[in-house]
Amino acid sequence: MQRFGPSGYLFTNSSPLNITFVQETMTLAEWLASLDNLHIQRSQINQMIMEYLVLEGYKGAAEKFKLEAGFDSMPSMDGNDPIDGDDVSKSSFDERIRIREAIEEGKINHALFLINHFYPELIDQNRDLYFRLQQQQLIELIREQKTVEALSFAQEQLSVDEEYLDLVELERTLALLAFDKPESSPYADLMGIAHRQQLASQVNEVILREQSGSAEFVKPKFATLIKLLLWTQNDLEKKKAKYPKITDLSNAVIAPSNDD
Repeated sequence: MQRFGPSGYLFTNSSPLNITFVQETMTLAEWLASLDNLHIQRSQINQMIMEYLVLEGYKGAAEKFKLEAGFDSMPSMDGNDPIDGDDVSKSSFDERIRIREAIEEGKINHALFLINHFYPELIDQNRDLYFRLQQQQLIELIREQKTVEALSFAQEQLSVDEEYLDLVELERTLALLAFDKPESSPYADLMGIAHRQQLASQVNEVILREQSGSAEFVKPKFATLIKLLLWTQNDLEKKKAKYPKITDLSNAVIAPSNDD
């Protein structure tokens, strides 16, 4: 049997253990035409998008998308099957949103208060996550140019749990103090909004995992597909393969290969 792989390669599978790859040149136009022939139900795409928005705690976006996509009600947030599983309380959704918003706004002390209030055992059971939250608090002090407070905080708070202390991350964070403009330093990624967002997602995932009661909490399918796409493109780059590459995920911009 012959078929094209996602990288533009034609392969013949004569047996389960005998796969032969033969390079087949494919233009960007041909690649886009092949994508047009893929038949994916819009409802499936909508479900994945809604699942991502609900599980990640983007309530406002989820409510707007619910209207646009024609959902009768908000999908459930069950860890194993978010769309078809049993509903959890609306208050649980709101709790996660409040925690996410606090972290993304840099209000880490308030986020910790909310976490301890709604999920009293979460911090004690996830000390590595606690370090990440404390690290972000240190970053916020540096952002506010509170150097003395930052050094005191690092000494008194971040060195308490030595077992969960990430020395590399601590050193990177303290290195920000050596620069007049830390946002322009080699460690500027720590100062970005994306760092807050990543932490908020980590906290959100831990909460959902605790709620589901399973260590194998299933992440949103949409996020998994994006990671798979990026991994596949990176793998093709390493193999120096020529393929139509998605260069802008937000706008679905596809760049042609060198031969197009």
